[in-house]
Amino acid sequence: MVTYLDFLAVFVCLPLAVLAAGSVLTHRRGRPSVRLQVGGLALMVGLALVYTTPWDNYLIARGVWWYGDGVVTTRFWVMPLGEYLFVVFQSLLVGVWAFARDGPVDSTVGHSWSDRFGGVAAGTAVSAVGLLFVFGPTGLYYLGAILVWAGPVLALQWGVGWRYLLTIRRRVAVMVAVPTLYLSTIDRVAIDMGLWTISSTYSTGLTVGGLPIEEGVFFLVTSLFVVQALVLLRWVIARWG
Repeated sequence: MVTYLDFLAVFVCLPLAVLAAGSVLTHRRGRPSVRLQVGGLALMVGLALVYTTPWDNYLIARGVWWYGDGVVTTRFWVMPLGEYLFVVFQSLLVGVWAFARDGPVDSTVGHSWSDRFGGVAAGTAVSAVGLLFVFGPTGLYYLGAILVWAGPVLALQWGVGWRYLLTIRRRVAVMVAVPTLYLSTIDRVAIDMGLWTISSTYSTGLTVGGLPIEEGVFFLVTSLFVVQALVLLRWVIARWG
């Protein structure tokens, strides 16, 4: 039987190792220093664990998704060890990819107080829509929970520098789209293998390529979290330097 840890080793850790090795062996103009990359990745992993753990545990306890028989053995709280490791390795995978595709920083791009207000308002609107879903039909609960959880992070990031993100939007799009597509694909594989099951009660039942749309939205927002954070980190450092 394939376990959660087996799945992580093949579909997440192995690609991460290959990507990390390729990143070390290749050189791109405008790449950040090794020190910044290591520090940025460590920061992302720490923040991801702190922010995701309570949310993940709550949804598992609520029955929004569950795991197949014999798939997990060790749990901390109600969340299996594999889920914690997924948070860690997903953050690293997206982060290493983001650094590998990033380029020169344009520190001349400004960001006014009205821009900051607009960014915070946009992120807050994401959470507001999520709340409507959470307290609406039961089938919208999981999607709403994702949006409520994503809103504060997006508000912070967009408040800090949505204008810069917009300036390098093509680069950011590639940095976000590739891991989102890959993670969504392997999530579909895991569901087909019976490693975990998404509740039909708390989800819309809508799928894209057989993947519940909630899962695709989750990997989109989590990839956004990591990519935007690392891009903005470099931009802020450049402007303060």
